[in-house]
Amino acid sequence: MDSPSIEVRPVSAALGAEILGVDLSRPLPDSAIAEIRELLLRYIVVFFRDQDLTPDQHVAFARRFGELANYPFVEGMEGHPEIVEVVKKEDETINFGGLWHTDGSYLEEPPLGSVLYAREVPPVGGDTLFANMYLAYDALAVATRERLQGLRAINTAEKPEAAITRTHRIEERPGRGGHRSLQASHPIVRAHPETGRRALYCSDAHTTAIEGMPDIDSGPLLQSLYEVQQRPEHCCRFQWSVGSLAFWDNRASQHNALNDYQGHRRVMHRVTIAGDRPH
Repeated sequence: MDSPSIEVRPVSAALGAEILGVDLSRPLPDSAIAEIRELLLRYIVVFFRDQDLTPDQHVAFARRFGELANYPFVEGMEGHPEIVEVVKKEDETINFGGLWHTDGSYLEEPPLGSVLYAREVPPVGGDTLFANMYLAYDALAVATRERLQGLRAINTAEKPEAAITRTHRIEERPGRGGHRSLQASHPIVRAHPETGRRALYCSDAHTTAIEGMPDIDSGPLLQSLYEVQQRPEHCCRFQWSVGSLAFWDNRASQHNALNDYQGHRRVMHRVTIAGDRPH
């Protein structure tokens, strides 16, 4: 970055970097936004700590990277419809997003990414895992890569393991798509629109089948891909604190919010940036 006070610290060999020396509550020059975008493309997920943001400032920062998108299932905050509250309460046992997934793959145009800001965190636990889908694709055998060329997968919002994670929030603030069955077909291997790199684009949370392939063949192939996606060497782990912010590239990553803090409250604010149709 242009400022000598800014430091970039990778958090794992696979992906992820902390960006230090940036106050996101202040308007950033275009040059700084351009560099944050470059770092996002390089590291896939970037983290900022010790930020003190109002909802307006959170939304303003995210908007510098593109048009914002609404989450179809849960209504946004009162007065700030762009912000979805990602909450797990003390008496709840299921957490929002607590499984490996790519956001919105059941949409025709899934999000570019999300900007997640920590408001309340448990005393221990509640970390988020992120995984690099470029590395997952690169790790496949050549024969498997050839087999996947041209194949498309069906992605749905209705797989039970995923649908149950949003039940509590839909009950409280149902969105306009809360009772719709959303489904989309996407290439299993997508080319990133900015980097051109190939990424594995399916997930245990939302992918149900491969188009035109019998279930007896589709199921085992998908399970083998999930195993590669979730390998520890493809992942990083982020430990939240109040004021931490994560910005991830949804086109080249997956994430999993760990549910290991029973009896404690966790409150995050998420703003989603609109994306395009995978190719």
